[in-house]
Amino acid sequence: MSIDREALSAAFDAIDAAFDDLVARDCDGLVPREQLALLERCEKVRRRLPAVEHPLINGLARQATAEELGGTLSHAIAESALISRAEATRRIKEAADLGSRIGLTGEPLGPILAATAAKQCQGTLGPGQVAVIRKFYHELPSWVDAVTRAQVEAKMAMEGTKFRPEQIAKLAATLADCLNPDGNYRDEDRARRRGLTFGQQGSDGMSELRGWLTPEVRATVEAVWAKLAAPGMCNPEDESPCVDGTPNEQAIERDCRSAGQRQHDALNAALRALLASGELGRHNGLPASIIVTTTLAELEAAAGRGLTGGGTILPMSDVIRLARHARHYLAIFDKGKPLALYHTKRLASPSQRIVLYAKDRGCSTPGCTVPGYYCEVHHVNDWAKCHTTDVNELTLACGPHHRLLRPGGWVTRKNAKGDTEWLPPPHLDRGRPRTNTFHHPEKLLHDGDDDAP
Repeated sequence: MSIDREALSAAFDAIDAAFDDLVARDCDGLVPREQLALLERCEKVRRRLPAVEHPLINGLARQATAEELGGTLSHAIAESALISRAEATRRIKEAADLGSRIGLTGEPLGPILAATAAKQCQGTLGPGQVAVIRKFYHELPSWVDAVTRAQVEAKMAMEGTKFRPEQIAKLAATLADCLNPDGNYRDEDRARRRGLTFGQQGSDGMSELRGWLTPEVRATVEAVWAKLAAPGMCNPEDESPCVDGTPNEQAIERDCRSAGQRQHDALNAALRALLASGELGRHNGLPASIIVTTTLAELEAAAGRGLTGGGTILPMSDVIRLARHARHYLAIFDKGKPLALYHTKRLASPSQRIVLYAKDRGCSTPGCTVPGYYCEVHHVNDWAKCHTTDVNELTLACGPHHRLLRPGGWVTRKNAKGDTEWLPPPHLDRGRPRTNTFHHPEKLLHDGDDDAP
């Protein structure tokens, strides 16, 4: 099939020109009825835009290599459109459901949610309704046949053109009850929905935990809470919290925590006991443990905060409390470069890995958000050529990006500031090399001052 690239470009140019014309026009003289009518047309245009994006996203997913994308598809889309990784992932999943597909033998296939895709393309189905329909469809039990699925999806799409998302959600709940009145679900249905995620840290450092537990995990947590979340157990307000055996009557009487607070403290105690046991072994060359970096000045002043290898910000009070049972490590930096930490072995030493947690904090690939716990150590200068492992020539890279660094592919180098620059292969020239500021937002405030602390 031939592609008229000039016609595609001209079509987008026409959209841009029309939009510029609309923005320049004065709407203040319109009466409310006319303003509402134009808002409806704005919404229709907004709703139709994903129909243009879906084939582009599916084409990238089908054809583009990790080397061409500079990592995963979600990373490439997030960097290109300057959107969040979560939003990029949502668009990829939506495109898989509502975009056209290619079969195993190359034959064109329609969208999985054909009726929803058609209404979206017409601009009569909004993103809220689409989200409800997709959630309803994917949560149907696996034993619901394809014909029934298509029928209820078409019904949902039709009603979605008439009602708001919250009204469609009620319809979805009613349909789900009609299709599965006895609540029969298979193990694969439950496994498909399982998952736990953290929300972003709030200004007070607290994080929301949300997700779905399988019956087995819930039963396991209940057994742990029955012991460790009992009144008087694992109380952080006690000078010597009871974490084993049975708490005495005085500990039980002075326990003023709510049930939810006791369960929180019990989970913390259980996880800390697991870390302290040593049974988790090693992770990326270090014993599985909490790694916190801070400055000596902040530690001595008992003010400020620390940063974990997972990207969590810890108040200094928590840092000091954890430091009572920790091994301390001092690293000295000169304008961002750690001093005198090198050896001739290929693998980075534990000390070097700890310094990289403090220096890079996470993957050094431009725009990558993966924190240090989930990264590997990379030699900026290939060890096979230099036969030295100098901490100033090491960097952190997550698995997908680390695999891009091979002969003829992406390469890295250090700049004058000691930061890692990533360069694409010659045939994928994308301009000047870039560094990652995601883990170092404070660098954006320096305005190019090389001597800024």
